[in-house]
Amino acid sequence: MTYCVAMHLADGLVFVSDSRTNAGIDHIATFRKLYTFGVTGERLIVLQTAGNLATSQSVANLLKQRLDGPVANLHSVPTLYDATALVAETIREVVARDGAPLAGNTDLTCSFLVGGQIAGSPPDLYSIYPQGNFIQATEDTPFLQLGESKYGKPILDRNLEFDTSLEEGLRCALVSFDSTIRSNLSVGMPLDLLVYHRDSLILPAGYRVTEEDAYFADIRKQWAEGLRDLIDELPPPPVEYNV
Repeated sequence: MTYCVAMHLADGLVFVSDSRTNAGIDHIATFRKLYTFGVTGERLIVLQTAGNLATSQSVANLLKQRLDGPVANLHSVPTLYDATALVAETIREVVARDGAPLAGNTDLTCSFLVGGQIAGSPPDLYSIYPQGNFIQATEDTPFLQLGESKYGKPILDRNLEFDTSLEEGLRCALVSFDSTIRSNLSVGMPLDLLVYHRDSLILPAGYRVTEEDAYFADIRKQWAEGLRDLIDELPPPPVEYNV
């Protein structure tokens, strides 16, 4: 299982992905699920993946191999919409290529989040479904998720708006991951994160959050203690509840 979240905020974009893959309790491994493409001063394109690992890795590798080719690629497409359509087309290509030899019960499907900015256009964020169609994040819905989303979604629904700062958005994302990791063992550390400032057109280095990361440990501790304190501060149930 996987959990990825991406945010399209007024000041830029936030991406966080876990790195756990699970093919049974005896086969748990760590694989990066966040990829970056781009040219400083011209474009940044970020991909996050969930689903069949072989399919998503094949898609990412094909996109990398074709960067210098004569056909449309992630370094030549004019908009993020076109980049997303290209990723969706590549997903369908890989599934069609591998589907026949592996006919049967093998699930080759995968999903992608595609976000970033190309010079001359505003930042954008899309979610590609396994079938290859996709939706766009909006000011009313400024975040998109992949994978095991249900445990972390309430945090984002209650706290995240388009005008939320990048710093606060990242804090929300980390709390969202803490809630998910606590409730589902198939999502795990380390986390890969990237924060992009609107119109900067630079390729951020990104950051890997490990179990030993002091800031994330502090976030987890304060969030847990704050919830317990808040529960204690809520008014007692009325007598009609027969407690």
